[in-house]
Amino acid sequence: MLEVWNGDLKAQVKLQRAQIKVNKATAKQICELASGAKRDAKRLVSLKKADHIISEDQVDKATTSAKAQAFSCLASLAAIEVAQANLAIVEQAIERTLVRAPFDGTVAEINAELGEFVTPSPPGIPTLPPIDLLDISCLKVSAPIDEVDAPQIKVGMTACVTLDAFAEPRCSGTVTRIAPYVLEKEKQARTVEVEITLSEQKDLKSLLPGYSADIEVLIARHTATLRVPTEAVLENNSVLLIADDGLLESRQFNSGLANWNYIEVASGLSEGDTIVLSVGRDGVKPGA
Repeated sequence: MLEVWNGDLKAQVKLQRAQIKVNKATAKQICELASGAKRDAKRLVSLKKADHIISEDQVDKATTSAKAQAFSCLASLAAIEVAQANLAIVEQAIERTLVRAPFDGTVAEINAELGEFVTPSPPGIPTLPPIDLLDISCLKVSAPIDEVDAPQIKVGMTACVTLDAFAEPRCSGTVTRIAPYVLEKEKQARTVEVEITLSEQKDLKSLLPGYSADIEVLIARHTATLRVPTEAVLENNSVLLIADDGLLESRQFNSGLANWNYIEVASGLSEGDTIVLSVGRDGVKPGA
C-alpha cells in the first residue's frame, strides 16, 4: 500500500547479492585447491608406506597443507552464509519501509501524495491516515448503551438494528461484544459500548461503513400482554384517559417491559380504555 524511500537499502541488496556471487566463486576455488592438496598428501603417504624414498618432512608438509586448505574451504563456505545473512538483514530492513494491507479490503480514501512526509500522530492529536482501508465483508454495529441498562445486556442476546437510511429494521443481530469499561463524555451520560453483528446476508446488503443506526436488544419477551404506545405515556407512567363524561383525566399505571414503541401495562389500565396520543398539542390536559 505504501513504500517509504528505501533506495539506499535496495542498493545494499544488490551489493550483498554480488558479494554472495564472489564468495561462492572464491569458495569453489579454495575448496578445489583443498581437494587437490588432500589427494597429493594421500599419494605421498601411500608412497612412503611402499618404501619409496619419501622423507617424513615431505609427508608432514603435504598433510599439514591439505588440512589448512580444508579449513580455508570451510571458512569460505561460512563466508557465503555470512553474506546471505547480511542480505536477509537488508531485506528485512526494506520490509520495514513497506506498509502492506493487513487484510483483504477496499481502499476508501487516499490522504497522502507521492513524495510527502508521513509521520505518526502526536499523542492526543489525531491525524488522517495516509490510506483508509475498509473490510466490508464483516460489518458490525457499535452503539452506546446507558450505564443503567448495560447490566441487563449479555453476549449472545438477539438484537434489531434500525438505520436512518432504511425503513425496515434488521433483526438478525446478535450481541457479540460488550466493552469492559464505561465511557464518560462531557455533558453526556455514562455509557457502555456494545457491538452487534448481523448474520443474515439480506440484512448486510447495501450497508456501508459510517451509517447511523439504533440498536434494540431483546432482554425478554412477553406475548398476549396489555400495552400502550410509548408516545402516549407522560411522566410518572401516566396517560390521559378519556372518561365516560368525555373529559380527560390523568391515570397512572404500573409498567412492565418497555421499548421504543410500546410499554407493557402490569396494572392500572384495562383493555379497551381510550387514551390520548396527541399529548403534545395545546390544550390537551386533564379536565379538557
